[in-house]
Amino acid sequence: MHILRGLYSPTHHPVALTIGNFDGVHQGHQALLNELRAAAKARGLRTAVVIFEPHPLEFFTPQQAPPRLTSLREKLEFFAALGIDQVHVCRFDAHFARMSAADFIHALSAKLSAKFVLIGDDFRFGSGRVGDFALMEKLGSQHGFAVQVVRSVTHDGVRISSTAVRAALRAGQLREAQRYLGRHYSISGRVVHGDGLGGKIGFPTANIQLKHNRPPLEGIYVVQAHAEGQGVLQGVASLGVRPTVKQDDKPVLEAHLFEFSQNIYGKHLRVEFLQKLRDEKKYPDVETLTRQIALDVEHAKRWFNQHD
Repeated sequence: MHILRGLYSPTHHPVALTIGNFDGVHQGHQALLNELRAAAKARGLRTAVVIFEPHPLEFFTPQQAPPRLTSLREKLEFFAALGIDQVHVCRFDAHFARMSAADFIHALSAKLSAKFVLIGDDFRFGSGRVGDFALMEKLGSQHGFAVQVVRSVTHDGVRISSTAVRAALRAGQLREAQRYLGRHYSISGRVVHGDGLGGKIGFPTANIQLKHNRPPLEGIYVVQAHAEGQGVLQGVASLGVRPTVKQDDKPVLEAHLFEFSQNIYGKHLRVEFLQKLRDEKKYPDVETLTRQIALDVEHAKRWFNQHD
């Protein structure tokens, strides 16, 4: 898969493309991408996806922007697994935000060689979000590409969306989130050095570097982790601000992996959240916290025994 910066293609191979934020790459996104692949194959085209970085809401209203479900790296990994040929990562800044809908459509044709464009039924584009399917279809025909809309995917009457996934995660409804995503929700990142407290109290942890400071869920969870060259590992993880030992409010993801003592500093670890055990809580001292962690480990191991 080729990763390109902006609305630019060095090869000018004609493409079938789609456009969006694709946060979470959930079942609705996957249906759209599968349809894109089928349309590209039928027309002898390459597949291309146009995404924005940062998310437009993070640019316009950073304090109100929703938590990200996936980092850019995770998103690109999902695209590669789904067989996408090329991804255009467009930097969403003041200049890009001022681009008119007409100029955006022109760029799809002139710079990306679009011959077929597939968009979701709620997609908006261009300065002021004035562009919609009708405008894309009208101007697209003038530029020589066809436009098709993909209807929303629903589950039990609920429209599958990034918003729905976030709501399920926030409520601790991991099975519901799994249905929307088509997989367990996960966070991946590089393992970094922490303060060493876990090792001192008998529960060493892998500390995963978070790319964004507002994860979509928090609490103590049963997890399984995928480490480079280590296979699947069972464990328990804490995602939150660690109120017993920290005074700031920066969230941290720490995973205690059962029967595991390998040095994985600097490697990437993907942590899948299987079951919520409890919310974070501030304890009076480290000793009380240690006893609670022991109980969390016991409960997590019991969960795995019941779900073999």
